[in-house]
Amino acid sequence: MRLTSIASGSSGNCIFVSSGKSRFLVDTGISAKRIEQGLSELGEDASKLDGILITHEHIDHIGGLGVMMRRHKLPVFATAGTIDCILQTKKLGEMDRSLFYAVTPDVPFQIKDLVIDPSSTWHDAKDPVCYSFYSEGVKASVATDLGNFDDYLVEKLSGSDILFVEANHDVKMLEVGKYPYPLKQRILGSRGHLSNERSGQLLSRLVCDRLKNIYLGHLSKDNNYPDLAYETVKLELLLHNIDLNKLNIHMEVAKRDTLSTLCQVS
Repeated sequence: MRLTSIASGSSGNCIFVSSGKSRFLVDTGISAKRIEQGLSELGEDASKLDGILITHEHIDHIGGLGVMMRRHKLPVFATAGTIDCILQTKKLGEMDRSLFYAVTPDVPFQIKDLVIDPSSTWHDAKDPVCYSFYSEGVKASVATDLGNFDDYLVEKLSGSDILFVEANHDVKMLEVGKYPYPLKQRILGSRGHLSNERSGQLLSRLVCDRLKNIYLGHLSKDNNYPDLAYETVKLELLLHNIDLNKLNIHMEVAKRDTLSTLCQVS
């Protein structure tokens, strides 16, 4: 299994996942040009992708979707509610409705050698999901824009070899920052985004013998810093008696505008 972030942050998200025979993008929230450049740096060709998986309809996750579909005729997988919202987003331009395929939370489906399992999330979108991927005994999970988590989501993400998890904001930075009060309340609410501390609390329930790599993603440009996210999550894990160094688990913050380190687990 190979996974890396082409871009991750409050201004745009796109993650590349591949197994031995299949290649997918999770979200296309940056321009098609940037997506294609990122794939090229990975030695991949956009026209050879097996599809695009969309988590939800917010523009930082679908901004480049229309162009990618028109250029490469790629199938798009999302929940029915998300598809309806995408088709109503005029700024994406014309899209071929026949390329959309509805997925259902907790109903896994298979493309070539990759099994994909969508899971419901708390985020304030129509019908948002995160995704877990299975191939040849390896599991990778991509879970951002969570808002909150519960036992259900912990169970769905458990046993992952690779985890890409949201660490969106520092609470104090957000509280004293320039955002209007309603937006602050939205982000802090259970249908908004995970703080650095909550990200660490989620990870404390997901660390296991199998886990090899953690990405912290979807950082706010205005209310977080990469080093702050990393250190806060690391401290939260230590408070739960989890030392990543002793467990030989690599953790890094996904980059906002450029490729992150390519993770490969077999």
